[in-house]
Amino acid sequence: MNSVERVLATLKGEIPDMVPIVEVVIEKNIREKIMPCASILDFYDNVDIDGIVIFEDIPWLEVSSNVKKDHFGCLRHFRDNEGDSWPLPLEPLIKNDNPNDFLNNYKIPNPHDPIRLTTLRAAVDRFKGKKAIIFGMHSSFLYPSFIRGFDNLLMDYIVNPDFAKHLTQMVVNYFVELEKHAIDYGADVIIDCEDYCSKLGPFVSEQHFRELILPGLIEVISTAKRRNIPFMKHSDGNIWSLLDMLVDSDIDSYNPVETNAGMDIAKVKKIYGNKITLHGNVDSANLMVFGKPEDVKIAVKECIKIASPDGRFILSSSSGIHSHVKPENFLAMIDAARYFGRYPIKIKD
Repeated sequence: MNSVERVLATLKGEIPDMVPIVEVVIEKNIREKIMPCASILDFYDNVDIDGIVIFEDIPWLEVSSNVKKDHFGCLRHFRDNEGDSWPLPLEPLIKNDNPNDFLNNYKIPNPHDPIRLTTLRAAVDRFKGKKAIIFGMHSSFLYPSFIRGFDNLLMDYIVNPDFAKHLTQMVVNYFVELEKHAIDYGADVIIDCEDYCSKLGPFVSEQHFRELILPGLIEVISTAKRRNIPFMKHSDGNIWSLLDMLVDSDIDSYNPVETNAGMDIAKVKKIYGNKITLHGNVDSANLMVFGKPEDVKIAVKECIKIASPDGRFILSSSSGIHSHVKPENFLAMIDAARYFGRYPIKIKD
């Protein structure tokens, strides 16, 4: 099997030749340390991983030092040493007391602008049929929280749910259209990258999740499934109380099974391993930051031993290759996965 065959087989519940490797994000400073001056596609061409995650190209508008405006109009702060994948907003976009007035005049970005998918098209040209091309996107929570403000949106769920639904649907409509174009351009897989939880549990109640967040997620999942495209779901944090809903929403995989948030990959495998593919979970909060390559290899071995039986397992870190991960530990993770991850798995205690 080649890389794309390996990923797609695993997502279908088939047993591949070896455990696939897919990282949702590899921060630029880590890529630079491994391959100085390389583009993201050059990097992926020279690193032995099976799936590459490509996000939309945001037309950032520089406002001041470390502050840029995104395509939704949100001011985002690029903090030093935090990486540049998902900079957080400085302030809510909606500042007036009547948010409905804001929405009446607010224009969502144009999802049909081909510039949005420039990098994805280049990835398709370069890797189609060789590596799994995974389009990373958002849906029903992240950008509504950026536009309205995180605390304000959670309050809206309680006191102004109609407004929250209206704002959320506007954002979901954007991502559904963008997703369609990504699939048309050649994406093999879709992954939704929105965190619903902290290390302590969900940001919202199960009821509010079911009524106000889940419908938009199901809409983007259905868009992919109607075109026979697998759908992966990412959420950091302790997501135990939401997992039943996520699995029932027709996702094909769950990532990252975050170790430091109380997520136990053995338990998740036991409960859900016959329904979805697990995608995780070598500790990148501590081990890959402070540990040594030999420690990482031991962790990879244990992770594969626990999660790979009967297939349905993709190896990755537990919360992305962020800017504090040691590059040598990332490379050790890949080497160990290739060594221990060949089926049939034969790992001895």
